[in-house]
Order: sequence, then structure tokens, then C-alpha cells
Amino acid sequence: MAGSPTDERVRFGEEDLRGRLRRYRNLRITEEELAVALLTPVLLFLLAVSFYPIVDTVWASLHSGYVIQTPTQPFEFVGIANYEKLFTDASFWNALGVSLFYTFVSVPIELVFGLGLALLLKSEFKWKYLAQAAILFPWALPTVINAKIWAWLLNPEYGVISDILVRVGILSSPYPFLSIPDVALYSMTGITIWKTTSFMALILLAGLSSIPDHLYESARMDGASRWRRFRDITLPLLKPTILVALIFRTLPAFQAFGLPYGLTGGGPGEATTTLVLYTQQAAYNNPGPTNGGFALGSAAATVITMIALAIALVYVATLYDPEVR
Repeated sequence: MAGSPTDERVRFGEEDLRGRLRRYRNLRITEEELAVALLTPVLLFLLAVSFYPIVDTVWASLHSGYVIQTPTQPFEFVGIANYEKLFTDASFWNALGVSLFYTFVSVPIELVFGLGLALLLKSEFKWKYLAQAAILFPWALPTVINAKIWAWLLNPEYGVISDILVRVGILSSPYPFLSIPDVALYSMTGITIWKTTSFMALILLAGLSSIPDHLYESARMDGASRWRRFRDITLPLLKPTILVALIFRTLPAFQAFGLPYGLTGGGPGEATTTLVLYTQQAAYNNPGPTNGGFALGSAAATVITMIALAIALVYVATLYDPEVR
């Protein structure tokens, strides 16, 4: 009796797989050689688009002059002169302070709010998946568009927020949120918390979903309270995910450009000028016979990279636990 069409397809599939395995063995390629062959294109791509620009930026920071030279534009080695100029620039230290405040105020709040959202979204309720999609809306908005929307909302003349606060009696007159230095920085920090808390929640939700349910069931049977289950099970097993979430949010926050650029342009004064915005202004807004601004911007970019690397290493040293998988 002839076999069914399904059996025939299975048999032909197995024979095809055996044939491929035979051809692979005939190539006499070890697993190590195969790994090298697969990783080489990726490493070459990273060298071209990531490592080379970093090295070139460091090299430019040690010179004065233009990137593309002409006979009338000197390109000279000046050593650490650009870094000395950078570290004596009050605007650089102001930008560093703004970036540190913006980063280390917003990221911890995002972590706490994001963890709360993730715990809520993990529970079973009606429209759960619709809620998971809805919280991603602020994060999905392009940063510059998000900044322009909030600049309009916070405008004292025609902004919705001032108008509502005046109508309900909280304010007696429209408030210039983005024209007062400290308030502008607080507003920018609040906006980034609103925008990226959902991203933090999404990462933490993935980590929560990987924790086995039977651990909670066993703890519940032993009489452990909700807080104790959270403290003794959720937090320890969530440490690798928290590490990833912190790195993924801290580094972009420390390198913020789009939000301050689109919201205030770094103002009022330099109240919201972050390090990356300072670097852009130093590199391209200071033309001169030797374009010292570009060399200064390269030095600032190098410092930003080193600080970001140090932050990531601190996170890894603090939170990485090889026993938690």
C-alpha cells in the first residue's frame, strides 16, 4: 500500500537534510572555522561603521585643522591642547552637569515606573495586549517630533498646559515653563521620563515573563507575602534584565541630543545644553582659520565616549551576577 503524501514529504525532507549534512562534512570545516567565517563579515562591518569613526575622532582631537585639508588649511599635531582648552571651558562643565542631572534623575525614575508598569502588564486583565501596545506610543514617537509637540504644549502664549492650569485656578497667569533655566531642565527631564518609561517597561516585562511561575507558586504555598515574593524572587532573577535596561537607557540619556535640540535649542542660556549638544555647537558653530572648533568637538566627543564606557562598566561591576541566568 502506497504511503500518504505527508509521509512522502517527510521522507524527502529527511533525505534532503541528510544530503546537506553530507555536503557539509565533505567540506571538512570545523565548528571554529565556521564560526570565524560567519563572524568575519560582522566584525568587518563594525570596524567600518563603529570602531574606525571612534579612532578617527580621537585622532582628530589631537590635531588642529579641518577634516579635509587644502594647502591653506594647516593640520597640525597639538597633543592634549584641545583637551586642556575643553577642561577650562565653563560651558563644557555646565553641559556635563546638565547631562549628569538629566541622566541620573530620569533613568532611576524610569526604572521604578517601568517596573511598576511591567508588573501591571504581566497580570491578567481584559484588554491586556491592547494596553501593552498603547504604552509604547510615547516611545514610538520620533524624538524631535516629541520635542516639538511638548514645546507647543508648554508655550505660555498658546500652550494647552498653561491654559488648563489657569482655567482650573492653579496658576493666575500663563507660566513660561521653557524660559526659566531650572524649570526648563526639570521640564525636559519630565518629558523624557514620559517618553521612555514605556521602553523600560517593555524590557522589564520580557524579563518578568522569563521567571518560572512555579517559583511564585511554591513561595505562596510557604506563606510568603506579595512583598517578600517580589524581594526574594522577582528582583534577584530580574537583575540581568535590569542591567540591560539600565545600559540601554543610561547611555542614550547621557548622549541626548534630539530632545534638548528640538525642545529648547539648549536654552534658556545653557540651562538645557547637554554634552552632545555642546559638542555639536563647538564643532560646527565656531568656524575659524584652522577650525579649532571641530578639534574641540572631537575632544568633547572622545570624553563623552570614555564617560559612557565608565558608566557601563560600573553597571556591569555592580549588577552582573554570573549565577543568575
